[in-house]
Amino acid sequence: MAGRFPMRRIAVLLLLIVAGLFAAPAMAAMTPLRTCVLPDAGGERPAALFANPARFDCTTRQTAYGTGDFWLLSQPLPAIGHGEQVRQASLWQDRLTLYVLYADGAIRRTGFTSATTGRHLMLGAIVQMALPQHAARPVRLLWHIEGSLNRRGILVGPTLADHHATAKAEIVMAALYAAFGGMCLALLIYNLALWAALRRAFQPAYCLMVLCLLAYAFSSSGLLGQWTAIDNNDRQRLNYVLLAWSAAAAVIFARAFLERRVFDGWLRHYSNAVISFLLIATASYAILSPRFADITDPLSTAGYFLVITLLVPILWRAWRRRSNFLWVFALAWGAPVALASVRVLAAFNVIGWHLWIDNSTLLAMSLEAALSSLGVAYRIRLLSLERDEAREQEIAARLLAATDPLTGLLNRRAFLDSAIGRDEPHQLILIDIDHFKSINETIGHDGGDEVLRVIARALRAAAAAQSLVARVGGEEFAILTPQAAALDARAVLDTLREERMPFDLTVTASIGTCTGALPRETDWKAMYRSADQALFAAKAAGRDRVRVGTDLVRAA
Repeated sequence: MAGRFPMRRIAVLLLLIVAGLFAAPAMAAMTPLRTCVLPDAGGERPAALFANPARFDCTTRQTAYGTGDFWLLSQPLPAIGHGEQVRQASLWQDRLTLYVLYADGAIRRTGFTSATTGRHLMLGAIVQMALPQHAARPVRLLWHIEGSLNRRGILVGPTLADHHATAKAEIVMAALYAAFGGMCLALLIYNLALWAALRRAFQPAYCLMVLCLLAYAFSSSGLLGQWTAIDNNDRQRLNYVLLAWSAAAAVIFARAFLERRVFDGWLRHYSNAVISFLLIATASYAILSPRFADITDPLSTAGYFLVITLLVPILWRAWRRRSNFLWVFALAWGAPVALASVRVLAAFNVIGWHLWIDNSTLLAMSLEAALSSLGVAYRIRLLSLERDEAREQEIAARLLAATDPLTGLLNRRAFLDSAIGRDEPHQLILIDIDHFKSINETIGHDGGDEVLRVIARALRAAAAAQSLVARVGGEEFAILTPQAAALDARAVLDTLREERMPFDLTVTASIGTCTGALPRETDWKAMYRSADQALFAAKAAGRDRVRVGTDLVRAA
């Protein structure tokens, strides 16, 4: 006992840092009760037991007695007023009867069965009973507990509290559960909406986890027992199942959240085995208890321990395989695993019971849901960045596919894709550099490429904003402009003449132009043929000039 005390204190302190700040005012007015145990051999009478407290064992751990029926006697009570409440943790038991000894020697009793526990159930799965009214003050309490499963204890956490303390405790627990429920609903709606848009596998897995956590919180908080007529032992069966589902859903979410390479191989098989073992063990406990609880309860607790053991190989594999989400996973699971470890230690009776250890699952679930939501947000942020990068690459690829790499103008295919299909009249200007072969021979191909770039810049500057400018051949360029904003082809030629060429070389160009509509490819061919004939006429007339071809504008 002495060796376990520091561990228990450390665990309780960890939980109280988060939750005890809110509950401290309420707990301050509660008086813990020490109890001693006597196995029920049958035929015992409360008055005789009150009169002979030496028969009770005050040193042996309660869980050492196993299942059965028991009497538990409190220490002499401090001076208390009327209206005091007796509070204790909800446990698996068929019937509880509370006998109260008063200062005048009178004995009164109250109690409940497993079927009627809901009338006394408070938030946090705390059973609360009012002491029977009597003129004298109560001096000692005696519990008779029948059908105790005694896995966590026969009577756990008994306290005395007045109305103000119990009301404050209920408000604190209501606030905690309401905050948790509201957070779960908000996260659920948010991630379902995101899933409708993104369709990522980790999103439904996360929603499944949150749903299981919400269902478990509803059952374990005592609300299910308060709002329905469910037998309290059956409610605890359901608690085991829902908690196992929550843990299994958390593992499924982790597998969907982390990259597939993290769980490839033996770790995927191991995680499947852990999930299966946990679900089967807890289902066996729920179905076979209380008869086989000595076997099924340790097995189900071992299942949760196996879930915790998954953390180390997951972190190791994520680090070795350079997961992008390692730090997010470690942050999201670190605190919940620590709290779950405390709960497992309590389940194995390594550390003693405490209210906040018993309700640490709520805190662990809150941290898991909230911190995992940060991980989901981070994952969605990465997806957004990946999508933006993919779009940029797609746009760049389209631009490269549509652009002449030398001049930056549209290439022939992109020009035709944009040109064909226009019903309104347009002006087509074809520009061909004169004697370009001799230019390449004079200043080299690099110089010729620079001439092409200079021509391209000049044409882009001369064209209207709504014009299409393209390099449609080796030294041939085209400008397509709506007839309403038609260009002066001679002004375009003057612009080319004014450009300074490499090595101050004199470069001239011939231009052919015509006007027409381009609703179909055949119209484009006819229009191009007309402008090309005008271009050849300009070259035949001596080059460095403009010729106008036959207009192909249809009469209205």
